[in-house]
Formats: sequence, C-alpha cells, structure tokens
Amino acid sequence: MDFLDILLIIISSAGLLHGLSFAVYLSFFKKKKTTANILLGLLLVFMAFRIGKSVLLHFGDDLEPIFIFIGLAFLLLIGPLLRWYVIAMTRPNFLLPKTYLLELIPFVLVFVSSFMVTNSWFDENNRTAVIVFGSVLISIYLHFAFYIIASAILIRQMKKKHQHTLLTKFQKSILQWLSLLIVGFVIIWISYVLNIIENTVPYIVGPIMYSLVIYFLSYKAFQLKTTDVDGNVFKENKDIQLFDQLSQFVVKEKRYLEPDFSLSILSKLIGKSTQKTSEIINQYGNQNFNDFINYYRVQDAKSLLKQDSSQLLKIASIAFDVGFSSLSSFNAAFKKFEGVTPSAYRKENI
Repeated sequence: MDFLDILLIIISSAGLLHGLSFAVYLSFFKKKKTTANILLGLLLVFMAFRIGKSVLLHFGDDLEPIFIFIGLAFLLLIGPLLRWYVIAMTRPNFLLPKTYLLELIPFVLVFVSSFMVTNSWFDENNRTAVIVFGSVLISIYLHFAFYIIASAILIRQMKKKHQHTLLTKFQKSILQWLSLLIVGFVIIWISYVLNIIENTVPYIVGPIMYSLVIYFLSYKAFQLKTTDVDGNVFKENKDIQLFDQLSQFVVKEKRYLEPDFSLSILSKLIGKSTQKTSEIINQYGNQNFNDFINYYRVQDAKSLLKQDSSQLLKIASIAFDVGFSSLSSFNAAFKKFEGVTPSAYRKENI
C-alpha cells in the first residue's frame, strides 16, 4: 500500500468517524432529544455503515458478497430516514406514524436476501446472477434518488407555503439547512452513480465526497443551530399577527414621524408589555425598536433629499420633519442604513 492509498484511507475514514461521532452526540449527549435529532442520528449511522463498506471494498481484497449486499441495502433505509427527517423538521409535533414503517419493506427484503448470497453468484459464467445483481443495484440507486427528490419537493412546498410569510430566524435556518442537506446527498449520489457507469470516477471518490459533505454539513448544523429546533418552530402563533398589527401603527399610520413615539406607546397600542413588544420586533423585524423606527424615518428622509425643492431645506429641517429629535441622531441613523451621510446622499442624487 503506497502513501496515496494511506492518505485516501485517512480522509475517507475521518469523515466516517466524524459522522458517527455527530450521531452519538445527537443520540446521547444532546440535552434536547427530539424526533428530528434521533432521525438525523440514525441517518448518519447507517450512512457511515454504507460508506464503510465502500472503503473496505476499495482497499480490501475479496470482500464477501454478503457485505456488499448489506451495504447496498442500507441505501434503502437511508432514503426513508431522509424523508422522515425533513418532515420532522418542517411539521409541528411530528410523531412517526406506524404506516411509515411500510417504507422499510424494500430494505428488509434486500437485507435478508443478503445472507443468501454466495461467492458462486459472482462467477464470471453466471450470467443470471450478473443480471440480477445489476437490476438490484440500479433499483436501489433509483430508490435512493426517488427519496432525495421527494425530500426536495417537501422543502420546496414548505418554502412556497411560507413565501408570503414573515419567517423567524429559526424557520429560515431550518429551510436553509434542509436545502444544503439535499445538495449534500445529491453530490454523494452522483459520485456513486458515476462510478457505476463504466467507472467514470474511482470508487473511493464516494467516501471522500461523503467526508467533505459531512464536515461541511455538521459545521452548518451548529452554525445555524438546527439541532436545537425542529418542526415546532413552524407552529402557527399570534406573534406574527401582533407584528402585523404593530407594523400597521408604525408604517401605515406613519407614527414613526412622531418625535416622542416610544416602545411604551407602541406597547399600549397593541395591548402588550414593552418586553413582549420588543421581543416581537426582534424576532420578526430582525432589529431592535429604535432601528425599526429609524429605518422608516430614513426612507422618508431619502425621498425628501432626492427632491429638487429640498435644496432649500436644511438637513436639520428634514431630520426633524421625519421624526428625529436631533441632527446627530439623524446623521448616525442615516449612515447606519445607507452607508453615507445625508449631505453626501443629497449630492449623489440631486
């Protein structure tokens, strides 16, 4: 075994071990043990078994046919797990229905059949065995592709359902994470299929691509904090209605033009505490109250600064007209949102 083979073993095995470690973390060390996390853990475990078979097949000699078929059988298990995980991450209070277990029948059939496979099946003169193996192989990869596509459709439907909805940070994170997950599985699927088609790529490319994908996905999972949430973030709640209500007061009625308009005044208008009002603005407006109000003031100021007649108005006058109580606060807010001072903006747009 040369240096390159050793390097390939290290790279491919590292991703496998990383995936298993991530699965163990989700299953045993994660405080919040949700259905989604359990499904993701199982997905990683069985994917690791599948990749492990590929590594052994590439570097090992005379791997028993039973291990080859068992490795392929795991793909029939990974597909349904992927779809269930997507559902668990997008549907509130998801509990796995017993009817879903029927989707595991293809896996059970191939897994049990694996123990009946012998070396004689792969005799060069056994044409029937070659045809059967080829048919099973194609069916398995088409089955896996079907579930990847089905999962992608679920995500697309979820995005379409909420395209006119103001999403929370966690809702956006889940949809982004699931989209990346599908892309990762597509990359792995393509790398293996290309190997089947007349060895377009070396067989070891599959495990290597898996290693790269699993490292990237685990990084994004922690970055987006998707292991801390599940489909319950898509529960319908009245907070969105409250945000629409307070937006009506602030934007439609232009209460932001009032210099003394405050969080306490807005809270009284919607009948909520200042803390609750602040939380809603932070969650759905993605900014604090002051920035929420100042943003609309700056938009009005921009319109005034663009007008030829505004040449007769001082910057301070415009600042007071749109609701700011001082020129300094106006300049600071304007530069924060537009990146330039009001006077520079006026020069650029007149």
